[in-house]
Amino acid sequence: MDVPIWLTNSRTRKKELFEPIDPDNVRIYVCGPTVYDRAHLGNARPAIVFDVLFRLMRQVYGPEHVTYVRNFTDVDDKINARAQASGRSIGEITAETTQWYLDDMAAVGVMEPTHMPRATEFIDQMIAMIGDLIEKGHAYEAEGHVLFAVESYKAYGGLSGRSVDDMIAGARVEVAPYKRNPMDFVLWKPSEPELPGWDSPWGRGRPGWHIECSAMSYELLGASFDIHGGGNDLMFPHHENEIAQSCCAHPEGGFAKVWLHNEMLQVEGKKMSKSLGNFFTVHDLLEGRDGQAGVPGEVIRFVMLSTHYRKPMDWTAEKAREAEATLRKWRGMVADVEVGAVPETVVSVLADDLNTAGAIAELHKLASSGDLGGLKAGAGLLGLLTPEMGAWDEVSVDLSGLADKLAAVRAAAMESKDFSEVDRMKAALLEAGVEVRMSKAGVELLPGAGFDAAKLEGL
Repeated sequence: MDVPIWLTNSRTRKKELFEPIDPDNVRIYVCGPTVYDRAHLGNARPAIVFDVLFRLMRQVYGPEHVTYVRNFTDVDDKINARAQASGRSIGEITAETTQWYLDDMAAVGVMEPTHMPRATEFIDQMIAMIGDLIEKGHAYEAEGHVLFAVESYKAYGGLSGRSVDDMIAGARVEVAPYKRNPMDFVLWKPSEPELPGWDSPWGRGRPGWHIECSAMSYELLGASFDIHGGGNDLMFPHHENEIAQSCCAHPEGGFAKVWLHNEMLQVEGKKMSKSLGNFFTVHDLLEGRDGQAGVPGEVIRFVMLSTHYRKPMDWTAEKAREAEATLRKWRGMVADVEVGAVPETVVSVLADDLNTAGAIAELHKLASSGDLGGLKAGAGLLGLLTPEMGAWDEVSVDLSGLADKLAAVRAAAMESKDFSEVDRMKAALLEAGVEVRMSKAGVELLPGAGFDAAKLEGL
């Protein structure tokens, strides 16, 4: 499909026409989770955003021509602390939490990337890259640590747009006597006997956080690739440091050509935090918490996609109810419909800097016009209305009988002018989460947001 794709490059701060390095091998790298606990709702946003990017690139360039890498950080001080606090092994914790993440992301419609490397599988490559940086004069050993010398890379700060002096003044950097410059960052650090460690030329130790993405992206995508993505909280220092060490280790390449960053997530207009009581995991939301019913994964995805990735996303209960009602309606409309071709209108809007909100608006137009094959296909491009999202919308009660009953009660009320029974039935249906539509043509009952079949037993 020959559709131009425009993306806002964080590095140039401009919306640019995407021109792949090799159209036969479009390459994307996205920073994945540190696997020490359940993924919270904010973690789901980049997973969903870059899943849509992956789907768009597959649609435009062909599935066989797109390579998407999203890593797992499975060596980290948070993981070590969790292991020490729980008495469980690090391997057991990371295996469990990695599977939790995969299960939760699958529940919100995220396809598995082409590669999902784990940091611990690439330690040898990290050690080799660190050694190369030392040889080239971009890193130095000090007291068992190896540090990247920020002053050796003149373009440092180009992504975040800050000078080194400004970053020193505003950053909370680790104060250590062995650093030549306060901004120098750790590539390798020593490990105590009880902590994970690997033999290296600088002693038994473990890698710093930033080096893992540089090593894994180089091994799987090469010295130059098309797109690097992540949350905007990673722009500095993580992505800034990735650029520095990658460009110094492999000056023949340009590392990532385009940088994409999604904005953060709020809950009911406030930053998500445990102190405010509005912090919850994807699993919490899926399964239900504090006596509230669970939210279907497809609903979570729809709400996320209703806001452009470069804008702050506000999760609200009202948005979830509206999304559920829309999805129930659309699923009812396309239940027995063959999937058509993906409408070019949907692709074109989505190709304008991943405008998912605009693409959803196009789906509403398709629904209104009766192009149900196009609706099903266009929604599928966004990861919606797919069989993989399950049958959460299926109703265990046939509402046609209740619709006929309400129609008869309404007809009798028209004669008697006593509408009390009509009002009682409508109130009970609304309480059960049923949308009641009455017109001259008859009565239509549709399960809406929060539908509860058990509440219809009295009717």
